[in-house]
Amino acid sequence: MNKNTSILLADDHPILLKGLTQEFITNGYTQIVTAKNGAEALQVIHEVKPVIAILDMEMPMLTGFEVIQKAREVGSNTRFIILTYHKEQGFVVQAKKMQIDGYLVKDDLFSEIENCIKSVLNNEFYISSTFDENILNIVDKQVDMLNHLTPSERTIIRMISQKMNSTQIAEQLKVSPRTIQKHRTNIISKLNLEPSKDSLSIWTDNHKELVLTL
Repeated sequence: MNKNTSILLADDHPILLKGLTQEFITNGYTQIVTAKNGAEALQVIHEVKPVIAILDMEMPMLTGFEVIQKAREVGSNTRFIILTYHKEQGFVVQAKKMQIDGYLVKDDLFSEIENCIKSVLNNEFYISSTFDENILNIVDKQVDMLNHLTPSERTIIRMISQKMNSTQIAEQLKVSPRTIQKHRTNIISKLNLEPSKDSLSIWTDNHKELVLTL
């Protein structure tokens, strides 16, 4: 692997950022730039155009996901890797939906980070070996289900997650409660949920990170 590849490391924890930077330098990487928050990371991506950006998911000003979205809006060709403590499946789904190149956990060894970089440079999605080997199959199915939701159905799911009932949603969207009920039935079918009264509310409570992707 070419260790002259330009890499941006972005994390708002100074000790973690310093340690990760030193790890790259110790292992022979020569083009490392850093950022301590999301806004700074986005600026570096615009100005330096690193080949790879390894971003903390939760940073001040802009999250890792927001940095990626804004960078791509202006045509960035940087390849993105999320580095986080979050191991919830929903965040992996979000990464896949956004076509992010890699998903790593901060507990990973440096060798895992290198394996991820190699895969990303070969146009292959990489996920930390911390996850079960079947995770990608599960995630791909969830991404496929979410992609089949219509814009109206996505809106309704977001409103359900805000604890709004069908009558309140209907008033907000200026449609009849019966129309909302039809949408709820379709959503339940698309998400393969039990056809019970509370199934959608329970699903949104258990998949809050997925709702954010809609």
